Amino acid sequence: MPQASFPSARTRDTFVSPIVESRRWLQGLTLPADLPLLNLSQAAPADPPPEGLRRAIAEAALTDDSSHLYGAVLGRDELRAALADKMNRHYAGDLSAAEVAITSGCNQAFAATIAALCGEGDQVILPTPWYFNHKMWLDMQGVVTCPLPVGAAMLPCPDAAAKLITDRTRAIVLVTPNNPCGVEYPDGLVQRFYDLARAHGLALIVDETYRDFDSRNGPPHTLFQDSNWSETLIHLYSFSKAYRLTGHRLGAIAAHPDQLLEMEKFLDTVTICPAQLGQTGALWGLENLDDWLAGERQELLNRRAAIETGFAPLAAQGWQLLGCGAYFAYVAHPFAASSDELARRLVKEAGILMLPGSMFTPDGDPTGARQFRIAFANVDTHGIRTLFERLTNWTACPIHPTHPL
Repeated sequence: MPQASFPSARTRDTFVSPIVESRRWLQGLTLPADLPLLNLSQAAPADPPPEGLRRAIAEAALTDDSSHLYGAVLGRDELRAALADKMNRHYAGDLSAAEVAITSGCNQAFAATIAALCGEGDQVILPTPWYFNHKMWLDMQGVVTCPLPVGAAMLPCPDAAAKLITDRTRAIVLVTPNNPCGVEYPDGLVQRFYDLARAHGLALIVDETYRDFDSRNGPPHTLFQDSNWSETLIHLYSFSKAYRLTGHRLGAIAAHPDQLLEMEKFLDTVTICPAQLGQTGALWGLENLDDWLAGERQELLNRRAAIETGFAPLAAQGWQLLGCGAYFAYVAHPFAASSDELARRLVKEAGILMLPGSMFTPDGDPTGARQFRIAFANVDTHGIRTLFERLTNWTACPIHPTHPL
């Protein structure tokens, strides 16, 4: 049967998801028994939630009839209130439940935000390396992405962002701790972007999916301490990483109620409401898992330390550790070949699956060809040592002249 062709479809305006693409590299792959695959491609926990949370979901499925029905578009009132309370404690802020909405994953939170802010041809400033799903959604909505290359410390520059602002700019996006670079944006830097956005009447979208694994104690920024925060800030969050609820698809937005009203139109049209059982699990997690989550955070900090302390043998071969934190290490390789080519070879020759920097940068950007993202959510400190051993022993091709041994 001939395939239908719809050349004007908006999905054709963007690329294939890097996660989907990298999984294709595994099709038909057989590795030796002594070379098990190290999957460092996706930033998601592989273990299920704690037993108590799973029991709460199971009990709700059996005894709470509302768990199987449509619910409020912006989420259950009790979950919105609990998250607002948690955020107030975390950021020393004064949010209300009316300023919080629950979404079907943080990706949907971003999609709803863009739908409420932008029309076709509008512009959004996105630091690069970027989170690829952000770029994909902007492409599919006909929103122009204005890349903002980061500096040597993998931090974006507000002065450089200011030069990109036009009369069609609607928002600036920050992700901290960052995906893919792992870096934690300093409070002062976030504040400068906030001030820039406010001065130009833009939205500052701050995605803090990985905030629960930030190495800093106390509020990572003070934006919520400004009584007028909701005039500029739109904050995104994910329950997936904190409580291992990836399959339940639960995210959140904090924004002005007027903005949430516009987002509600989008959410009602797409999913009607967030999954009820997942919301039950998220609420139970907020109310019962602070100590457990602190342990999860410490484990991630231990892995970060293992990356930083164990990197020396790779550094001696010309590799560079550009950023590290939350679930990610971002590295530069020393080889002449591009990271896209090397990523495919690493799967077959070293049993390592990680995403090339070209998947996080604009087409033709030479920096992406030199870089990799290492997502270490699913490898412990032993796995990190194994990764470094394999990379140290792997011979790819001639060393790139800009990275001599």
